[in-house]
Amino acid sequence: MQREDDFKIRREKIKDLSDEELKERFWELANKVVEPMIEIAKEYTSSSIERSVLLRMGFNSLQAKAIVDKCLELDILGKGAGHIVLRLAMEEKVPYKEAGKKLASGELIEKVKEIFKIKA
Repeated sequence: MQREDDFKIRREKIKDLSDEELKERFWELANKVVEPMIEIAKEYTSSSIERSVLLRMGFNSLQAKAIVDKCLELDILGKGAGHIVLRLAMEEKVPYKEAGKKLASGELIEKVKEIFKIKA
């Protein structure tokens, strides 16, 4: 299957544009293409992303995995594991690393349920 060359037809729309207008048009189209990916990134997360966030907060990989697993069990990973740890630390008035370690060991599960209004 050979593609029909329609370059001349498509070029008609932009042939009279200046370099600045072409640049502006390029960025307009580039932003339009990337927009759905940005929306997905705002609304969705994954275990690996949340572990990565926790690693950057200073938790080791075992702690990060345990925290993410607890968030998955409670079905609140979408709130962000780092956010959950920070909220827990603020409520408990302890450093976030301490709150995260306690969450990883299962100590503050009831408090997390209370903060995020989880029933059961």
